[in-house]
Amino acid sequence: MENTADIKAIIGLGNPGVRFVNTRHNIGFIVLDILADQHNAQWETKGNLEFAEIDNDGKRVLLIKPQTFMNDSGKVIPFLKNKGIEVDNILVVHDELEYPFGKVGMKVGGSARGHNGLRSIIEFVGPEFHRIRCGIGRPEDKKMVADYVLQNFSQTSEEITQMVDLALEKISQLINV
Repeated sequence: MENTADIKAIIGLGNPGVRFVNTRHNIGFIVLDILADQHNAQWETKGNLEFAEIDNDGKRVLLIKPQTFMNDSGKVIPFLKNKGIEVDNILVVHDELEYPFGKVGMKVGGSARGHNGLRSIIEFVGPEFHRIRCGIGRPEDKKMVADYVLQNFSQTSEEITQMVDLALEKISQLINV
């Protein structure tokens, strides 16, 4: 896991469908859409996922958006394994309740901390993968978490763009995009 430059696939977590496009839970999709746009990459659909490929100085990196709902995000792992991509080569971009809105951090390993998308991936490959955690804040009432993550962002588009830019910066640090 020390060789962070060997990222071969980036999985952005989110839920498919127009209803979820601008929700907090879809920040992983949002980040990958912008990364794909920056590289003029085209999304293709294969089974339960959308994928695009970017070129990083001759090294190809797959971008993956699961088209299952969050709880089944790990179902994209067999696609990656068929391409020879192992857990060490995977970076997951996801929303993080424990961070205030806008904070972005990197981490390797750890638990799902209640995140069903991470839990699903952990079921397939274990916990030792790279993560970019995008802070969405937490509702005051813990009982409201499920509704909160499925709501649209309350921040301005500029504030969301700043967070996405931070996430892209962290991705660049890992893969030199």
